[in-house]
Amino acid sequence: MSLEKKIVVLSGAGISAESGIKTFRDGGGLWENHAIEDVATPEGFRRNPDLVYRFYEERRKQLLDPSIKPNAAHKALVALENACHENFLLITQNVDNLHERAGSKNIIHMHGELLKTYCQSCNFEPMEGATQLHFGISCPSCGTLNSMRPDVVWFGEIPKMMEEIEDAIQDVGIFIAVGTSGQVYPAASFVRWAKHAQPECRTIEVNLIPSSGASYFDEHCTGPASETLPKLVDVLLKS
Repeated sequence: MSLEKKIVVLSGAGISAESGIKTFRDGGGLWENHAIEDVATPEGFRRNPDLVYRFYEERRKQLLDPSIKPNAAHKALVALENACHENFLLITQNVDNLHERAGSKNIIHMHGELLKTYCQSCNFEPMEGATQLHFGISCPSCGTLNSMRPDVVWFGEIPKMMEEIEDAIQDVGIFIAVGTSGQVYPAASFVRWAKHAQPECRTIEVNLIPSSGASYFDEHCTGPASETLPKLVDVLLKS
């Protein structure tokens, strides 16, 4: 494989689900039995910060459970990054840290990180995992009550590092989407951005079933990411 070709990978909930992380939401629009507008919007946080705090603390506890570990798909992406070095970028919609735990380095968490928090009043960011969220907590820096929030992008908010993502897609040679539904924007548009910027870009979808944007991909690897992605990476590294 030519290392001159930039590889951009977009990962979604499907890759984490195979490690035991619950997927984003079910068909009824619920997020772990909670209405999304109650736990994943700025308005919901203003209405009931206690509910939001409790919801995200439960998600943190799940992520920190010893049984939750990176799977073979996470490790395959590390192997691909190690072969491509600076010509590799992983963009993830997931807020867990499984990619980092597997060894990924060049990564953008476009929807934030579950184990991080920040203050809405002064933008103070404590060390990862240093601030446990609960009702009545004050910012360690400015002292504002109930201003600390999960460093997670909620509905109605702009995803993180969009300029860096757009720049990377401008010169992509291979674009791979893993475990994504193709329903969450702007991530669902990345494959089209890639084709528009580089018409010869090779686009590959790795998913249990075809996503909503399946028609925009040149190739499809159907099946569990932990089984199909290592095989794809092996082919890419040998080709």
